Amino acid sequence: MKIGLVGYQGCGKSTLFEWLTGVPPDPALAHTGQSAMATIPDPRLEELQRIYNAKKVTPAALEIIDTPGLNRSHQGNAAKLAVLRDVGCLVIVVPAFSGYDPAAEFQSFQEDLILADLEIVTGRIERVEASLKKPHPKPEREQLEEELRVLELVKERLEAGNPLKESEMTPEQLKHTRSFRLLCEKPQMAVINTADDEQDFERYRKMLPAEIPVFAAPLALELELAKMSPEERAEFQAELHVGGADRGALLRLMMEVAGQQVFLTAGPKEVRAWMMRRGGTALEAAETIHTDLARGFIRAEVMSCQDLIRLGSEREVKAHNLVRHEHRDYIVQEDDVLLIRFSVDK
Repeated sequence: MKIGLVGYQGCGKSTLFEWLTGVPPDPALAHTGQSAMATIPDPRLEELQRIYNAKKVTPAALEIIDTPGLNRSHQGNAAKLAVLRDVGCLVIVVPAFSGYDPAAEFQSFQEDLILADLEIVTGRIERVEASLKKPHPKPEREQLEEELRVLELVKERLEAGNPLKESEMTPEQLKHTRSFRLLCEKPQMAVINTADDEQDFERYRKMLPAEIPVFAAPLALELELAKMSPEERAEFQAELHVGGADRGALLRLMMEVAGQQVFLTAGPKEVRAWMMRRGGTALEAAETIHTDLARGFIRAEVMSCQDLIRLGSEREVKAHNLVRHEHRDYIVQEDDVLLIRFSVDK
């Protein structure tokens, strides 16, 4: 799952990138974007490793993309935003230091998203209109005419500054727009980059639209703290009473906003957290692990991770009749530990 960090120049986007991934920004990639993986902390994995005496532990991870900083004049931003069309979530970094107005910054960025999408939609409308001037078989012409109606509706909403969200669109409309991967349709959240001495982080939630998840932290300070030893960090924070934002909580929020969840597998060889779409089925989970498991799927044996940790062993979970046998359409839950039974002959 790719997560795109976006924002205007000087907002602290690259600082956030380094804090999340531990990878310093590369100046050579400033104009093209840089990516690195950020592992999601999960205390359950240590418990499962202890229970199974597993040789290997693999946490889930997000691919974080640090995109080129945008110009506040809006010039050239559409081209810079193109790299975001295949990400699962937009993380908008908004400055709240040195006199910046977070609400105005956020709204200005929404205008950039609209302009970028409008450029894509307008270009496609022009191509469809040109194609309709030529002869086509009836089914093909009807399909083009339907696409044109959908795109004109999308264009009208973009021009009014009220773009259609994916959740508002019919399956027919989505069929004609999904290939464009419109930025305004993507899930969004905001990271407010505050001053180092900020104490009231909750106030920033009221500055942005209610539907936008918000995480506020002094990013430069948090990066500095992350580079300290645990002892130095504890002493620094105790003395100045600053910092201490939860990096793991931010990564989990990004995962949730992108519509993803984690399920677990466990055994002596490996304990692992896997990422899949929220609401996905046992068959999808099997395919996430390996296509062969999905192809030969028989059933999923499901345990609650909390039951497993509480009882201390898989044997005890089975003794308490807490292992469920689920079919391929079972909706996987965040706390599930799965064992996929499959046939190699299918």
